[in-house]
Amino acid sequence: MLTDTHCHLDLNKFDEDRDNVIQRAIDAGVKRILIPALDLESSQSAIELAESSPYLYAAVGFHPTDLEKFSEKAFDEVKKLVKHARVVAIGEMGIDYYWIKEPEKRAFQREILERQLAFAASVNKPIIIHMREEDDRWFGEASIALLEILSEWHRDLRQHNHPLAEKPGVLHSFNGNLDTAQKAIALNFLIGVTGPVTYKNAEMKRDIIRQLPLTQLLIETDAPFLTPIPHRGKRNEPAFVAYIADKIAEIHMTTREQVAEITAANAARLFGWGG
Repeated sequence: MLTDTHCHLDLNKFDEDRDNVIQRAIDAGVKRILIPALDLESSQSAIELAESSPYLYAAVGFHPTDLEKFSEKAFDEVKKLVKHARVVAIGEMGIDYYWIKEPEKRAFQREILERQLAFAASVNKPIIIHMREEDDRWFGEASIALLEILSEWHRDLRQHNHPLAEKPGVLHSFNGNLDTAQKAIALNFLIGVTGPVTYKNAEMKRDIIRQLPLTQLLIETDAPFLTPIPHRGKRNEPAFVAYIADKIAEIHMTTREQVAEITAANAARLFGWGG
C-alpha cells in the first residue's frame, strides 16, 4: 500500500483531469493522499477535495511564500477548519529563504511559523514543514533558524508531556544535509522524500537517505512539482510515488513492497488515519 503524504491536488494544473489522476493513483496502489494547504483558500479546497474520496485527506495552514494572504481573519477561519474530520495536519508551514529575501519578511515568516506551531499544539495535530535555503546549499541560515524554532517548540512539548512530542510532524521534501536530518529525527520528526532522489545528479541526496532508517521516512510527490525519473519534465501526479519507493528500495537494498509497507505505517502513525 503506497502513500503520498504531500500532493497539491487542488492546484489548477489538475483541473482538467483530476478524477483520472486520482484513479491512476488508486490503480497504482496508492491508498492515502494528503493534500497540504498554502493559505485559507487552498485549506478550504483541500478539505472539499478530501470530502470527495475516502483516499484523500487534508492539511490546513499557511505556506511561508504565501504570507501576503495571511491575516488575522484568515487565520481565525483556518482555526475553524481544523475541526473537520478529514483534516489530519497543520501546514504546510515553515521557512523559505530562496524566494523571500527581505529581512522583515523573513522575520514575519518566523513569527507566523511560531504561531502555527502553537496552534498545532493546541489542537494536537502534527505539522508539515517546508524548508528552503537562500541558494542550493545543503545547510544555511534557513536550517539554523528552523532547527532553533523546532527545538524550542519540541522542548516545550516535552515539558508539558504533550503527545505531539512523540510524533510532531515531517520535514517535507527534505533538502538539507545529514546533520540537519539527524537533528530533526532526534526531535522525532519524519523526513519526506520526493522525486529529486531519482535524479542522476542527486548522489549526495541518496547518500543521506541511505544513512536514515526507513522507519523515519515518508514518501511524497509534491505533485504537480518535482516529477521523478522517468517522467521528469512532465506534470507530476500521485501515481508516480511508486518511482520514489523504488529508488528508496534500491538505496536500502530492499523491495518496493517493504518500503511501501514501512512508510505507510509511518504515515498512519503520524497522521492517525489507520493502516
